[in-house]
Amino acid sequence: MKKQKKVKPGRLKRRENMMGYVFILPWLLGLLGLVLFPFAESFKYSLNRIIINPVLGRVMEFRGLENYRNIFLEDPDFLVQLQGYLAQTILAVPVIVAFALIIAILLNGKIRMRGFFRLIFFLPVIIASGPVMSQLMDQGAASIPMMNVSMITGFFADYLPKVIANAVSNVFSNIIMLLWYSGVQILIFLAALQKIDSSLYEAAKIDGGSGWECFWKITMPTIKPMVLLNAVYTIIFMSNTDTNSIINLISQRMFSTSASAGGYGYASAMAWCYSVVVTLLVIVMAALLVGRKDIYERRAKKYRREQKKQQKLAKKFRRRGERNARRNTKKASKAA
Repeated sequence: MKKQKKVKPGRLKRRENMMGYVFILPWLLGLLGLVLFPFAESFKYSLNRIIINPVLGRVMEFRGLENYRNIFLEDPDFLVQLQGYLAQTILAVPVIVAFALIIAILLNGKIRMRGFFRLIFFLPVIIASGPVMSQLMDQGAASIPMMNVSMITGFFADYLPKVIANAVSNVFSNIIMLLWYSGVQILIFLAALQKIDSSLYEAAKIDGGSGWECFWKITMPTIKPMVLLNAVYTIIFMSNTDTNSIINLISQRMFSTSASAGGYGYASAMAWCYSVVVTLLVIVMAALLVGRKDIYERRAKKYRREQKKQQKLAKKFRRRGERNARRNTKKASKAA
């Protein structure tokens, strides 16, 4: 059987490919200059002790993994802040994603002034950020005034470990701030809901399906990838806010003047440890939300595998029959 020659792309195709590279060139340059190069520099800093000298400038003293060892064995604050961050994030992410989904379903309904309400729910993303968020938190605008947070904290402190109890109390203390974080997630869910074919709901209602059944059988399977996307986005967003205690701790260590620990090298090592923890958290969240495939999809995949297996067997038998026919023809010609 002759091998097919590879057809080289024509001039127009090469030109289109070249224009594609031209369009992504700014992104590639930004990735190289603003992401990969700072990553490499940060990792190099984490292996050194950096001293800023007014005469010599930046002086680097190689220390290997000593900064990482000091973080886990000698730093009294990092592990405590890390435990609080993990507990609070694990509790806050489901709250934010669930609230965003509920609001998106309400905004997707046939109500008056939908555009205005969508603007209202997205407005905190633009306004409540940076110094504005800090001022609102200092004035107590991040919590519900009528909620007795101290009573809730005392109740959970009697039955839960201290780390989890503190995380629960922080969630209730900053419940309004957490809901302010859901603006982007609402838009993502809203876009996914608007792509669902309305005929699916109509057919389900004709068959006697309730609204609850339509939600679990139609809505949730359709927007499941968006749930994962919003969960990952929420984790990354909460891990990089100005109100994050670990981010503030890294900033403090960066400008520390201590001779034993502190400075840019120590802060870089701490940032790398924190980024690894956030990455592992994202992987665990993705593994939990991806889940198993639908039973009908598994059956269809199994059926396709069986079809391919039958086709291979039929092809094998056909070749064997052709080979036997050729042998019989040769024997007959020799006997004649």
